[in-house]
Amino acid sequence: MPTSFVKQATNTTVYSILLAVCSAHFINDLLQIVLISNFPDFRDNYQLSFAQIGIITLAFQLTSSIFQPVVGNFTDKHPMPYSFMIGMSSTLAGIIYLSFANNYHSILLAAVLIGLGSSIFHPESSKLCFYAAGGRRGLAQSIFQIGGNIGSALGPLLVTLIVLHKSQRNIGYFGIFAVVGICILFYVGRWYSKFLRAHRREVKGAQHMELEYPMKKVVTTLLILLLLIFSKYFYIASINSFLQLYLIDKFHFTTQESQTYLFAYLFAVALGTLLGGPLGDKYGRKYVIWFSILGVAPFTLILPYASPGWILFLLVMIGIILSSAFAAILVYAQELLPGRTGMISGFFYGFAFGMGGIGAAVLGGLADAYSLEVVFKWCAFLPLLGIFTVFIPNLKHTNNSELVEENSK
Repeated sequence: MPTSFVKQATNTTVYSILLAVCSAHFINDLLQIVLISNFPDFRDNYQLSFAQIGIITLAFQLTSSIFQPVVGNFTDKHPMPYSFMIGMSSTLAGIIYLSFANNYHSILLAAVLIGLGSSIFHPESSKLCFYAAGGRRGLAQSIFQIGGNIGSALGPLLVTLIVLHKSQRNIGYFGIFAVVGICILFYVGRWYSKFLRAHRREVKGAQHMELEYPMKKVVTTLLILLLLIFSKYFYIASINSFLQLYLIDKFHFTTQESQTYLFAYLFAVALGTLLGGPLGDKYGRKYVIWFSILGVAPFTLILPYASPGWILFLLVMIGIILSSAFAAILVYAQELLPGRTGMISGFFYGFAFGMGGIGAAVLGGLADAYSLEVVFKWCAFLPLLGIFTVFIPNLKHTNNSELVEENSK
């Protein structure tokens, strides 16, 4: 099988499919953030501790993470063009159950259902973006991710309008989004099914491609990328799970005020995601990774000592810079292991979610033992791990989509 198929599955970028998958990702992550955005009310209504909130997040993140590599590896060998719809249906069930949850354990079960939906959705969706990228893999991955990030950004505002200080049953209204998502994914599945029939031999042959780089270099590079993912998502866990509570406890914010700060951060994340992939296509993945992980450190180190006004500015800067890394890291890893796109996508998404979940649980326990302010001060040092980027080779796509390697210093 010609290697050009792996590097450029279609001659032109299929924007209609990328935008459809982006929309489905918007819905998927919007429904995920519904769980997190209701943490303040869940804490007050059911007397949850920080540790319990962390465990709920852990259950959601681990359910998402553990199954993603399995799903990705399976669908690499046995493509399932309509599997997205199964994932969205699980998320729908989780949202409905969450609207009726009345204790810690029922919230935990709803989190697991939502996590399962995410674990089925992400690997195959990411692989579909590769097939529809037309050689612009960073751009395609950014389009896919920005849908999720915008969904995460709008989620807290919609929860404020629809749920908070009204009725927990109103969470069920978000099920309408899931139904729309199932319809979108049916359209995507039809295109994917036709694509697989047209390229049956090439898709099957991709599983037997040899690695373009020595295994030792591949393994070492992947381990460094996983270390960077660890630093990124442990820090993100502190923001996603505890920023609202931190602002409420330290500055006596109202829930609505804290939601606004979270929205600003998540919107900045969406903007950074949009920039990261195309910049990686143009200038090389390594430079984007350098800037995103290590470059955010000055802002994270200042954040725990800032006033509310400066916190808003710092959150926006952190969101833009830090979020630009994932598309570059993921595409970089896919280029190291051609023909294993689903497995790599599932593994990296799964590892990222897993680190976020473990981070939430660990940081929740530390917050109970010490304080949220102490936790934010400790987490501020995590981006310094970005210095390890120096040990990965420089990889970039040229304009004709051929993968080349530059000498690294």
